[in-house]
Amino acid sequence: MRDSLPQEAARLSRVEAKFKEVFRKYSYEEIRIPVLESKELFYHGLGESSDAVGKEMYSFIDRDGKELALRPEGTASVVRALIQNNLCYNDRPRLWYEGPMFRHERPQAGRYRQFQQLGVEAFGFAEPTIDVEIIQMGNEVFRQLELSALVTLKINSIGSAEARAQYRERLIEALTPLSEELDEDSRKRLQTNPLRILDSKIPKTKELLKDAPKLRDSLSDNAKERFDDVLELLASAGVEYTVDPHLVRGFDYYSDTVFEWVTDHLGAQDAVCAGGRYDGLVELLGGSPTPGVGFAAGIDRIAKLCEQQQEPRYGAADVYLVPMEEVHREFVNSVAQHLRCHTDLRIREHIGAGNMRNKMRWADKSNAIWALIVGDTELQQRSVTVKWLRSERSQVSTSVENLLTILQENLE
Repeated sequence: MRDSLPQEAARLSRVEAKFKEVFRKYSYEEIRIPVLESKELFYHGLGESSDAVGKEMYSFIDRDGKELALRPEGTASVVRALIQNNLCYNDRPRLWYEGPMFRHERPQAGRYRQFQQLGVEAFGFAEPTIDVEIIQMGNEVFRQLELSALVTLKINSIGSAEARAQYRERLIEALTPLSEELDEDSRKRLQTNPLRILDSKIPKTKELLKDAPKLRDSLSDNAKERFDDVLELLASAGVEYTVDPHLVRGFDYYSDTVFEWVTDHLGAQDAVCAGGRYDGLVELLGGSPTPGVGFAAGIDRIAKLCEQQQEPRYGAADVYLVPMEEVHREFVNSVAQHLRCHTDLRIREHIGAGNMRNKMRWADKSNAIWALIVGDTELQQRSVTVKWLRSERSQVSTSVENLLTILQENLE
């Protein structure tokens, strides 16, 4: 667990705001889900052999003897809410959520035990078109954040549960004679979740997989045709992608289309946003058969990726108001309230005693664009002196009525 200090929090908020803006334009609605859920929800929904459940989930028994868990991801919780509140009755909801997730990871750059996610889910759509819509949303966020050159969209089809079961047996048969050459995690997964071996980052294991059976060979004709439709729609929408036959994702609920945006600019933690279809999950958790698809974005990692771009100037305030003496404070407060009511600028008033040099030091420390200074003359004339803090422009004196025009015309 860790703190996000103001500058990093501002970066996180910027990324979150961009996702929310895109979700709104695609007409997705917000849903808020609890941080604590029944432990059984994740065991049943994600699969006991998944790392998030088997090795990383924070769970405990409460005072009533109930087994609870801090949510390691959001999709299972959204599906639980969907079923309990009958949201699919005569509807096909398109939803988004945000908030902290928790996993007992080994902390390192880009991997935290509490991390922020924004996710999107669509229910009731079996058509390939919805897969593409979901992917387009993620692509649009990366474009608006100017990160397109730093991320790559990888995509694959893992077909139905039956196809994966057939492939699982073929993969076990092919890799068992090579088990001593596999890395330790892959040897364990060979008996519990062999498809996850395909996702190994260990060079020697990746080399062994080159001669392993291909998942696509186990897919039905319908699954292959559906995946080809997805790729064709992505191409017609101008979305660039790379088909990765080893992409499988980590949870048992996935089926057919799976995808993730990866980067080679964050070290070992290369996935920044990922998702896919989960057509059997609603029924698995007790609802009526309902197709679903979605993704979850790792806001911490995307914000870290933004550090490598030319980011907007960060400051605690845009305008810093400085009363020269206490007698000027009432007028300063009225100017501050006027600006708060009529602009979107962040307004900070200086509070506390001190000489002007000290007050201007605090103004500069706030990283504001302007300092607005009020002394005896300004109070008498009902005006302010505007001092630019980030440029060499000469300060000017102006009436409060004209102040808005000056600030808006000179926004940096």
